Amino acid sequence: MAKKTNAMRLLDQKKVEYEAITYDPQTAVGGVEVARGLKEDPRRVYKTLVTVGKSGAHYVFVIPSLRELDLKKAAKVVGEKAIQMIPQKELLPLTGYVHGGCSPVGMKKFFRTTLDESAEGLDYIYVSGGERGLQLKLRPDDLSRVIRFTYADVATEDEDVPTNEGVAAD
Repeated sequence: MAKKTNAMRLLDQKKVEYEAITYDPQTAVGGVEVARGLKEDPRRVYKTLVTVGKSGAHYVFVIPSLRELDLKKAAKVVGEKAIQMIPQKELLPLTGYVHGGCSPVGMKKFFRTTLDESAEGLDYIYVSGGERGLQLKLRPDDLSRVIRFTYADVATEDEDVPTNEGVAAD
């Protein structure tokens, strides 16, 4: 990898251990494909979603790629009557990240962040490294040293997707 992303620079600043792993963004579009490329359980690959509440405030939710954000649960967690996903064209100016490469670390501005409770207690998860084709493997506890977040149940139930269990990492 030629250059460090904002996310990687912030993790380095805080001396947070992580592993940067690249994949082909042309062949791995969704979380399941990314997990296959990583030879990893797709339940460990998380996506970062940016929303806006009725109040106009923005919120970040980090959830397993296999699941969808439950907008009602998420709104309740952040104390909004309703929330919705921001339009894709607003993502880059708001966060500094493009769709498919949005990391919860290193956004232009900090937004209240919620990590789905499924990550609590896991020894590691993957989050975007700040560009398409880059994932960061790190411990959720270490992530909390770089950004403030709370754990909450904000995602839909698991999809019935193969887990790649038993697949050895190279």
